[in-house]
Amino acid sequence: MKELPSSAKAVVIGGGIVGCSTAYHLAKLGWTDTVLLERKKLTSGTTFHAAGLVGQLRTSANITQLLGYSVDLYQRLEAETGLGTGWKMNGGLRLACNEQRWTEVKRQATTARSFGLDMALLTPNEAQELWPLMAIDDLVGAAFLPTDGQANPSDITQALARGATMAGASIFEDTEVTDLVIDDGRIRAVVTERGRIECERVVVCAGQWTRTFAARFGVNVPLVPMEHQYLITEAFGVPTDLPTLRDPDRLTYYKEEVGGLVMGGYEPNPAPWAVEGIPEGFHFGLLDPDIGRFEQIMELALGRVPALQTAGVKQLLNGPESFTPDGNFILGEAPTLRNFFVGAGFNAFGIAAGGGAGMALAEWVVRGEAPFDLWPVDIRRFGRPHFDADWIRRRTVEAYGKHYTMAWPSEEHASARPFRTSPLYGRLKGQGACFGEKLGWERPNWFADLAAGERPGDLYTYDRPNWFGAVAREHRAVRERAVIFDQTSFAKFSLRGRDAERALSWIAANDVARKPGSVVYTQMLNDRGGIECDLTAARLAEDEYYIVTGTGFATHDFDWIARNIPAGLDARLEDVTDAWSVLALMGPRARAVLQKVTSDDVSNEAFPFATVRDIRVAGHSVRALRITYVGELGWELHVPAAHAKVVYDALMQAGRSDDLANAGYRAIETCRLEKGYRAWGSDIGPDHTPVEAGIGWAVRKGGADFRGRTAVERQRAEGVRKLLVCFTPERSDIVLLGRETIYRNTERAGWLTSGGYGHTIGRPIGLGYVRNGDGVDAHYVLSGQYELDVAGIRVACTPFLSPLYDPRGVRVRM
Repeated sequence: MKELPSSAKAVVIGGGIVGCSTAYHLAKLGWTDTVLLERKKLTSGTTFHAAGLVGQLRTSANITQLLGYSVDLYQRLEAETGLGTGWKMNGGLRLACNEQRWTEVKRQATTARSFGLDMALLTPNEAQELWPLMAIDDLVGAAFLPTDGQANPSDITQALARGATMAGASIFEDTEVTDLVIDDGRIRAVVTERGRIECERVVVCAGQWTRTFAARFGVNVPLVPMEHQYLITEAFGVPTDLPTLRDPDRLTYYKEEVGGLVMGGYEPNPAPWAVEGIPEGFHFGLLDPDIGRFEQIMELALGRVPALQTAGVKQLLNGPESFTPDGNFILGEAPTLRNFFVGAGFNAFGIAAGGGAGMALAEWVVRGEAPFDLWPVDIRRFGRPHFDADWIRRRTVEAYGKHYTMAWPSEEHASARPFRTSPLYGRLKGQGACFGEKLGWERPNWFADLAAGERPGDLYTYDRPNWFGAVAREHRAVRERAVIFDQTSFAKFSLRGRDAERALSWIAANDVARKPGSVVYTQMLNDRGGIECDLTAARLAEDEYYIVTGTGFATHDFDWIARNIPAGLDARLEDVTDAWSVLALMGPRARAVLQKVTSDDVSNEAFPFATVRDIRVAGHSVRALRITYVGELGWELHVPAAHAKVVYDALMQAGRSDDLANAGYRAIETCRLEKGYRAWGSDIGPDHTPVEAGIGWAVRKGGADFRGRTAVERQRAEGVRKLLVCFTPERSDIVLLGRETIYRNTERAGWLTSGGYGHTIGRPIGLGYVRNGDGVDAHYVLSGQYELDVAGIRVACTPFLSPLYDPRGVRVRM
């Protein structure tokens, strides 16, 4: 047995497909002293029993790109390493057995085209020609993606391991990691049963063991081992070129295996495994089949593939797989421990993701940032509820059970709720609030008119939903009267210290070196000029800022700010979210309402736009920020949480004569679309610069240097190749959801990043980037003829570079 090295540039823990892929890519990037440690044998965790389907399409362009990279890698890996991988690009079929599912599939085909994949829509007979074993009596249609395929999980992992060692990495089996040496918040060494390796970077790809291992070092990895079963038949003449098949209405999937079939599925009553901990020594381990639970899947499968009734059964395999609360895997550097990277929780598509995930992790380790925006799988998307084992388990069970159910627009999870609530939760619920949930927070999405017989509850559809009228009502109240939004879930940080201004001036792209009492909307950029954070900073004093950002970005934005404070500066960041409730009072009558409950002067002259003041409301001190995300006069009233009910009651009482109303987050969305306000995570993110997003005005041109400045100035001088544009289709009945394909002069030019409806203008609205390799400017955008592909229907539309509502921003400054 070869000796362990005494030091390494990086240590990868875990010898499944993701760990081997990461080691392979690290070595390819020149880190030839990378070491991979596997406690038992390669693939012995969960990789060896994976089904091996490789699909590419996801709702994110970049995750689709990542899976596409896996396909490209698997195609060339055998030639590179000399080891077979079992890779076959035999394509993938997805079936639809009812009209709503067919709409979903048609929208998925549109998304595929948006992302550059050639997904074809087929009739039932055309689908049967590709998959002759299936009955099609209930089939409405199907989609076929020819570049999908399948692989042998163990073989492809061994090939990646061979490729890693060929490139210089070292792999050690039967070498369990027992500890990490951490000094002053940094990793110094990896301790194994065979010795110690000095190392400053660790990548944990330990599958279902990752959560327990990471927790020892203060890193939270919310995943749950779940039992997953599939059946392997004896050979019965199944063609070797048969495409993989997904039949979501029957909860099942299929692939060819040595002349037979693999058939598995996602039952609605799944079973978590190892609730009390994974048994010691578990490797190459399978679980006892649960025939009773599998029978429901088998019954559905027999209706699709009648030949299964007589096919011999080789094995009913039950193996644990790591699943996560939102169905996406987990990548990235832990926000609580520098140089501790994670790749885990692959939700039974680890083979499909393995190649790309290893590439992305390796790039992240070597360059200090992801190769592109990976927010849907970023470890920093998690927060407080994800530390609670019971919460994680309940939500993950729900997510598993929904794996093949309809992916409805605006669908909310039902499990593990409520978890975090505003002080107003009970009051708003009693007034008809229909709540959604984000990062564990209950948030009012819309309000039912209880007096008129409406009931709060979402009925999901791809057409206009049951809340459309209620949101229109709230939208009109925002534009014509005044509303209160409970936005207590906002993440809120305090940055204090002698050097707070210097620190924030380096991190923020806008000018935050303004006098106390100023509120600044700003982005925070990476070195490519990409937008890492999009938030507001209120300067409370010479040595203090109050920073407000979106609910779901609490962990991410805190981490970005904290890690970018220059060394040696006196600037301390603290999360103060729980201390403050936020009542956003918005609308043309907002001032009239506010003035009734305060003796402070809230006139435009005394309290102009983009300022912050402490005022008294109903006898309590309130931090009032004059800012808006709906495009109207208004204030965010940040109230100590203990006083939120009193302040809310006072406002509602004072606002009766002005028809003050409650409103929810879906009205915020419709209003912000009319104003063209960008949303981080969809319209803007690390792959989009302020210049490309049309918000370059929020980036300072002079003053102190800031991160990303060079990239922004280069774009200002040289131009850009994509530009965010607003579109309104000619047909007002079209439902835009995002990811619809943009065509310019009949050529594919991009896709929508956001979609919705503007109740003031009375039309659907979409935002999306128009792309052109030779450059994009205002003339290029406005000189084209545009169409949107909406579920296979081409709809003419008009482009706009200015907001559709109040383009000069007069109303916010009234």
